[in-house]
Amino acid sequence: MCSAWVNFPDVEKVEWINKILQQAWPFIGQYLEKLLLETIAPAIRASSIHLQTLSFAKVNIGDKALKVVGVKAHTEHDKRQVMLDLYLSYAGDVEINVEIKKYFCKAGVKGVQLHGKLRVILEPLIGDVPLVGAITMFFIRRPKLDINWTGLTNLLDIPGLNAISDTMIMDAIASHLVLPNRLTIPLVADLHVAQLRSPLPRGVVRIHLLEAEDLTAKDTVIKGLIDGKSDPYAVLRVGTQIFTSHHVDSNLNPQWREMYEVIVHEVPGQELEVEVFDKDPDQDDFLGRVKVDLDIVKKARVVDDWFNLRDVPSGSVHLRLEWLSLLSSADRLSEVIQKNQNLSTKTADPPSAAILAIYLDQAHALPMRKGNKDPSPMVQISIQDATKESKTCYGTNSPVWEDAFTFFIQDPCKQDIDIQVKDDDRALSLGSLSIPLTRLLANPELTMDQWFQLENSGSASRIYVKVVLRVLWLNDDATPTTPSPRPSAPGPGMGQGGITSELNPMGPGGLAKPQSTRPQQTTPDPEFATEGVLRIHLVEAQNLIAKDNFMGGMVKGKSDPYVKIRVASIIFRSHTIKENLNPIWNELYEVILTQLPGQEIQFELFDKDIDQDDFLGRFKLNLREIISAQFFDTWYTLNDVKSGRVHLVLEWLPRVADLPRLEQILQYQSQQSYHNKVVLSSAVLFVYVERAHGLPLKKSGKEPKVGAEIILKSVSHKTKICERSTSPRWDEAFNFLVRDPRDETLTVKLSHCWGQALGSVTLPLRDVLFEPGLVLDRWLNLDGALPESQILLRATLKVLDTQLALCRKAPGDAGSDGGVEEAIPRWVPSHLDLRQRSGFMADNPNSAGQVKLTAGYSIEESRLFITIHSCRALAACSKDGADPYVSFILLPDKKATTKRRTATKKRDLNPEFNERFDFDFSLEESTQRRLDLSVKNSVSFMSRERELIGKLQLDLDQIDLKTGIPQWYDLVAETN
Repeated sequence: MCSAWVNFPDVEKVEWINKILQQAWPFIGQYLEKLLLETIAPAIRASSIHLQTLSFAKVNIGDKALKVVGVKAHTEHDKRQVMLDLYLSYAGDVEINVEIKKYFCKAGVKGVQLHGKLRVILEPLIGDVPLVGAITMFFIRRPKLDINWTGLTNLLDIPGLNAISDTMIMDAIASHLVLPNRLTIPLVADLHVAQLRSPLPRGVVRIHLLEAEDLTAKDTVIKGLIDGKSDPYAVLRVGTQIFTSHHVDSNLNPQWREMYEVIVHEVPGQELEVEVFDKDPDQDDFLGRVKVDLDIVKKARVVDDWFNLRDVPSGSVHLRLEWLSLLSSADRLSEVIQKNQNLSTKTADPPSAAILAIYLDQAHALPMRKGNKDPSPMVQISIQDATKESKTCYGTNSPVWEDAFTFFIQDPCKQDIDIQVKDDDRALSLGSLSIPLTRLLANPELTMDQWFQLENSGSASRIYVKVVLRVLWLNDDATPTTPSPRPSAPGPGMGQGGITSELNPMGPGGLAKPQSTRPQQTTPDPEFATEGVLRIHLVEAQNLIAKDNFMGGMVKGKSDPYVKIRVASIIFRSHTIKENLNPIWNELYEVILTQLPGQEIQFELFDKDIDQDDFLGRFKLNLREIISAQFFDTWYTLNDVKSGRVHLVLEWLPRVADLPRLEQILQYQSQQSYHNKVVLSSAVLFVYVERAHGLPLKKSGKEPKVGAEIILKSVSHKTKICERSTSPRWDEAFNFLVRDPRDETLTVKLSHCWGQALGSVTLPLRDVLFEPGLVLDRWLNLDGALPESQILLRATLKVLDTQLALCRKAPGDAGSDGGVEEAIPRWVPSHLDLRQRSGFMADNPNSAGQVKLTAGYSIEESRLFITIHSCRALAACSKDGADPYVSFILLPDKKATTKRRTATKKRDLNPEFNERFDFDFSLEESTQRRLDLSVKNSVSFMSRERELIGKLQLDLDQIDLKTGIPQWYDLVAETN
């Protein structure tokens, strides 16, 4: 048998891995021996009364190591993951002997062979060590397993083991490692492991099993002298999903006209296998099979074709395969439901309009069993007639299941999710929950991710569930056709995989089919254009350490500070300010980021020296917190040094498709000035380059290897280089920061291996501004190529909104003067955050200062939180200033159960607290509370100093608690 890389040139040899495996094999053996003796053996003994005396008498993993005969890397899909296919081969001399003393039985295994393709996915990729959030692995199809048993007849005499076989062991492997099951190993904290173990499917394939023709006659008469008929039926498989059609009596040209829907977890990799059988009273006869790679269906969107049956003299089957994309918006739901009502098949179930993924995480404080014993909870999840069960968590009232389930949904407007939490005997109910799917339709991204209070349960009993709905959308207006007339004789065009070439307009039987039209729009990944933009305004620093000392340190000097900012793989560096411990940089940086867990932004300060730069401190910020708050204007204390702090303005910019807002943003942009000469971006451009068509040949007459270069101003990106084709397909996405879309032009250049030009297109971004939703998605003609040469791409513009750009006043508004605009803030060092500076005099002589706080509500945690960040320009209570702290209560509260206070800050009129306080309130209850806050001076009992510095009263129903944005509030001084 040829090695994998001989048959498939994109599979690479990895002999270095095999050398490592061979070297490490004895140590792997030691680990497996320990696993068998200390973990697996006790589990087997506990599983059955007949196996309580089982022990492993000998465990020898052998000298022959597992081999990786080839590796294929998939780089054309999600840019935030690494996907590898490992072709594994193991012909081991393993020897394991088992003894069961109760039955005087000795048996074992002497030699194991395992061959299969293991997919390994490294995701999410993160901008910090260990660079990968988790490792997920699984077999797309069942591997081939062959076990050489010794003493098997002895084992078969033992109750509970009489069904043992290679198949049983393969079933055990499949339950953990064959799709849709995955083994996920998290490498960092705070990952949703259940969602990695059971991610949303890649899509859904709707299979129309239409008809077959020229099947083999199996029911012969007169001992085969006269051909008879067959009673054919079909079995369809995709992974573990299996469907069986009805059988048609006495017909070699049956028509089934049946429809099935299958979930596709992985493409490329998963296949549709159709096997046809003749129904017989004793044993059904085989009539042929066909396999179709579902990646072909994903790319073509609709495949309507005849497929020759293999391993038989004659026969073919007519299939229509439709790829359904997953939409995270309900905008097209009614259109989908209407389309589905027009379809009719012989299957009982109508087409599905959506799929529902339910991630069952955990429950808390479930009721106890009688006698105050812990329950063993499991969950039954039902939607209409379909019910699925979770695993059982034994002996706990706070179980963690981390299970996932998928359901097909016909009409989300009419269906509910019914969740029943039960003890493992299925008799005792521990609680229930009903969620109408209409609630999901109103949620962003059609997703709910939160704690739910259980009904018919304890007062504190709750369950954490994530529910994700996705609408099934066919990017093609065609509906399933009636069976086409079959050609009289088979013809050319059928590839090894059983599907015709994309360039062949004839079916496999030579049937002239209607010319399939090229897709008129792109079909990017759902994650396309979801990146965001972070704006970092490095304002200033204070109280930095002096590193440039004189006279052996007896006279303190200054420092020459600069800042390094690391975010993702990008490093920004500020300019150096000479001899200044309170430098003002006023520099701005912008970066496009993908929202990934665990990302941090690192700031490091240094003193510039001739030889080696001195360290002045560092701090890190969590990107997730910045995204959640949207806007921060804060001082950050430097770590690992005695003193120093840095003033930053951080903004995660909302992206809007709002053309009028663009004018306001551009006006604001024109009035900003920064020392590093940066001009603010007003928009971000997302470009999806899907494919090209009708490109010219090379000068030599050969088809070109085409790459595309996408250019905007001085920034350029390059696609991969496709294999030889005049119709290459890339499916790659890129993004650019745009200063002014009215004046900028996108250029796409096609070439052979970055050499011979094959055509180009220029797209002024002002053309995109006139498109609906600021999205241009179509074929564009190429210049410098053939008349028919075109490229299909999508250009999406998103305006970068900012809280700092105030809106214009409309003409006639109160306080306006003939439509005069409000002043748009311009950054001036002497006026930004002035209250932090000692020389500041408040506009209001009776001002008690300000307090900065966040009042927000966490839907995920079902709780209200109040974060006290800092105060500024507090009124002094003595010649030493004040020792301030903050206390507050949430009214009404007769028993003062919500009263909280921060730590005290000594002699500081601009104190920083950064303390968070949580309250287990519902959102409705939170909006009914009033925050009664006081900033006080910590004084002794006998002191004459003033205690109250200022007060604030704030009704929480006046705040958007879901956004939780930090804000400054004026404190009211105490009046006599």
